[in-house]
Amino acid sequence: MAEKRLSSRERIVKSALELFAQQGTTATTTKEIAERAGVNEVTLFRQFGSKQGLLLSVLKEAPVLEKMQAALSEVVGANQPLTAYGETILELLTQAPELVRSLIGESGQSPIENRQALGQVLQQANLQAVGYLRSAQVRWPGMSVEAIATLLNTLVIGHIVLAASSGGLWQNQQDFLTMLNELFRQQHLQEESIHGQSEVSSPLTVQPHEAVIDLPAEVVRSLFQTAKKQGPQEYALVYVLFGAGITLEEAAALTSPCVFASKSQHLLTIAGSNASAIQRQVPVNRWIMGNRYGTYLKNPLTQWLKTQSDEQTAVFVLADGKALETEGLLALWDAIAAGTTMSAGSPATPFQARQTWCIELLMKGMSLENLSILSGMSLIELEPYARRAKEKAALEQALAIDQKKT
Repeated sequence: MAEKRLSSRERIVKSALELFAQQGTTATTTKEIAERAGVNEVTLFRQFGSKQGLLLSVLKEAPVLEKMQAALSEVVGANQPLTAYGETILELLTQAPELVRSLIGESGQSPIENRQALGQVLQQANLQAVGYLRSAQVRWPGMSVEAIATLLNTLVIGHIVLAASSGGLWQNQQDFLTMLNELFRQQHLQEESIHGQSEVSSPLTVQPHEAVIDLPAEVVRSLFQTAKKQGPQEYALVYVLFGAGITLEEAAALTSPCVFASKSQHLLTIAGSNASAIQRQVPVNRWIMGNRYGTYLKNPLTQWLKTQSDEQTAVFVLADGKALETEGLLALWDAIAAGTTMSAGSPATPFQARQTWCIELLMKGMSLENLSILSGMSLIELEPYARRAKEKAALEQALAIDQKKT
């Protein structure tokens, strides 16, 4: 079968990416791009307006994040996760050093749309890094995984820009990676010394892989019933955790302007938890594990919000009207879940509500890519959820076969 011929637009974007990678954006002319793509400049300008408009399309359409995702998937489980991450990202970026240097070094002269597009790519790259580090189950005293990811990407991208601009400050790439790992190791040793801990084996402590343990429908129903008896705020909390799959930290940060309800939808706007996190919108599901909890306009959350005064902006509050922090929400949850006992002998956790939400959406046909957008988790983080959803689907199929009359 003959290869599908690329459209003129696709050829222009592909040619631009190749030339930007080889020469940088400033040194590349629209004439060169047009010639490489086999079109005239008029066609290029008609479709993209200018070289900056073309660069914007390249930023939005280049498969950089997909390549990053695939590359990181291959090194999950490495003995030295920081070194493996650095090597992987450097290998990707060194394929287009001039493009990286141009994008970062010349961003101040770029239109705001281009800077925003670049910022979105960097934020998504940070999200991929967070997913990789969490999949490796790494911990570092005094820093969140998000902060580690941000620092790592800053150092690695900075190294590439310096190397492309002036030859760099290191004799070779391996020296940089060795010192990168040593930097984290020494800081870790200092933290451990301060806290009086003697057992130190690596810059990051690798924890056992956390299993996905979603909750059965009867347990979820029991939690809803208990929460409803305890009060409208408790009922709203359980509804939000199972209906939108947000974390306790995100629930604590919710304010009434973040909640939008109409006849056709009920949405929450979740703010990023740090500078590198992306704001996202999440729908609140009415149907949860086979049971319906009201309508978009009338449900446990909207009913709870109606009881609050206009001066109160936080969704979950103390008796004096002050916002409930994460610890307070955890106390509410613990009181609700006290009567549930899982197979391990401990009560259900708020994180299991999020896991249950993820699995239910996957079982109903949602793609991993869309779940990543809604949950704020990377595709790497969601891989265990995909396996669990397939496992449940296989179990359901096996049970259905067993129940058929022969």
